[in-house]
Amino acid sequence: MPSEKVVDKLKSLPASPGCYIYRDAKGDVLYVGKAKSLRHRVRSYFQSSTRHGARIGRMVRRIDDIETFVVDSELEALVLECNLIKQHRPPFNVRMRDDKSYPYITITNERFPRVLFTRKVRKDGARYFGPYTSAWAVRETLQLLHKVFPLIPCGKSWSGRDEQRPCLYYHLNQCLAPCAGLADAKAYKDVLKQVEQFLDGKGEALLDSMRTEMQTAAEELDFEKAAKIRDQLQSIDAVMQR
Repeated sequence: MPSEKVVDKLKSLPASPGCYIYRDAKGDVLYVGKAKSLRHRVRSYFQSSTRHGARIGRMVRRIDDIETFVVDSELEALVLECNLIKQHRPPFNVRMRDDKSYPYITITNERFPRVLFTRKVRKDGARYFGPYTSAWAVRETLQLLHKVFPLIPCGKSWSGRDEQRPCLYYHLNQCLAPCAGLADAKAYKDVLKQVEQFLDGKGEALLDSMRTEMQTAAEELDFEKAAKIRDQLQSIDAVMQR
């Protein structure tokens, strides 16, 4: 029989997507799960008609408290579940305990930072965005971002000194060429701020800012700059839709 604390929690469960944590009498985390409906999923563990395997049966008998987190969608629940499992390392979770389970986007901690795909979060001063649920979608988004923002799409690390001749990416306006000593540090930083704004989920604010910049360029009769910003706007909008 579930404890009185568990019975009370079962009565107030919302029918919303989210994550749940089962704890034992000591407060230690036993299990982390996600659900389309917290009410339906969590209650199913304690119904007399439910037949559990030996392992889950042992877990259910140890549950003394339930903690829930409500989110807006199943996708958010999946990402939150991943984070909670990595944080608590519950003994009854057998999947997603490896830090390489989900991909991240990182902005490296360098003079001319790179925007890269990674599966490992390190304490190296870099910024990490994620975890994301689709490696394919992350790689495609990075590819599109590199077309929109001139950010070293070759993926190599450069100091900003004149080390080689600028490559084709520079001539395609897809890189500021720090490899050839041509990149202005402030201009590069401004581009990076736009990328961070996008990855922080502030895409609409970024689009509004760029629309204002495009309008200003047009009013100043700098139609080449206005056209370039227009193309960027269309590309960023495409990325946001994905």
